[in-house]
Amino acid sequence: MEVISFVALAAGLIIGLGALGACIGIGVMGSKYLEAAARQPELMGELQTKMFLLAGLIDAAFIIGTGIALWFATANPFLAQLASLAK
Repeated sequence: MEVISFVALAAGLIIGLGALGACIGIGVMGSKYLEAAARQPELMGELQTKMFLLAGLIDAAFIIGTGIALWFATANPFLAQLASLAK
């Protein structure tokens, strides 16, 4: 049953790399927001709205990846293929 171990490894990579990418993306976006707000304070409200919208989209992409990884870990569709090959 090497497939189970590979699926567990793949799920861990999906969740870990997705979290890393989301953290780096939000960090870069936050730093650019602070730079822009320091240069033009009158646009701070408009920039803040856009920043939170993008932060939600970045987090949504990570949460979708986590959901797919957990789906593969719990309801593994590859095991049914293995069972049909074993017959």
